[in-house]
Amino acid sequence: MEITFYKYQGTGNDFVMIDNRQEYFDTANQSLVARLCERRMGIGADGLILLQNKPGYDFEMVYFNADGRLGSMCGNGGRCTVKFAQQIGVITDQAYFLAADGDHSASVLSDGTVSLKMNDVQTIECADNFYFLNTGSPHYVEFVADLNDYEVFQKGRGIRNNERFRAEGTNVNFAQLPQKEEALFVRTYERGVEDETFSCGTGVTATAIAASYRGKTSPVKIKTLGGNLEVAFNRQGDKVSDIYLIGPAVKVFEGKVNI
Repeated sequence: MEITFYKYQGTGNDFVMIDNRQEYFDTANQSLVARLCERRMGIGADGLILLQNKPGYDFEMVYFNADGRLGSMCGNGGRCTVKFAQQIGVITDQAYFLAADGDHSASVLSDGTVSLKMNDVQTIECADNFYFLNTGSPHYVEFVADLNDYEVFQKGRGIRNNERFRAEGTNVNFAQLPQKEEALFVRTYERGVEDETFSCGTGVTATAIAASYRGKTSPVKIKTLGGNLEVAFNRQGDKVSDIYLIGPAVKVFEGKVNI
């Protein structure tokens, strides 16, 4: 079967997008998803997203990691799905959709960027040298001094596979608090991709919240390897609400593939 696919990226975090409202894509075929995401023999992406019908919503977003397994919430993927839904005429500039972690609303702003409302965070673990919280996906956050030269892959892989996180996995974020520059610099090792990605939406959201314990106030401007994002939120103690992830979502190309 030949299908049309679309490639989108949000600050360098890239996704294969498929309109699955007719439900022809085999969601149980993990090897197919992994093959399409593979960068040498496939299309190449950090994940694959299906846009599907869902009663009571504009659409449902079904996200798969690059390894073929169903994933948890993806913030950059969520923004890309909203822009994709706009492109194919499912929405105009407002969206209400279902994702792995529940309901989300989003707006396509006048400059084309997407403001995505994330779910509230109820608990934050504040340890001596790291923070751990769930922003739709689990995230470990550690602040370091020189992030440009930091061994993100080795350190991230070690934490993701340590005794505590090995079974369920966690995304690992390293961040550098700003000195003269305005933006908080974040680099992320993502589970499921099992590598550093150019950006992680739920990761920068978690890191912005963690940075509020280090004196940063909302909204927090974020710099990633793939571009700039902004996170706005309201934190009262260890409970965080009104969380918005704001940034670009760009169509790269479209094509056809035989599955």
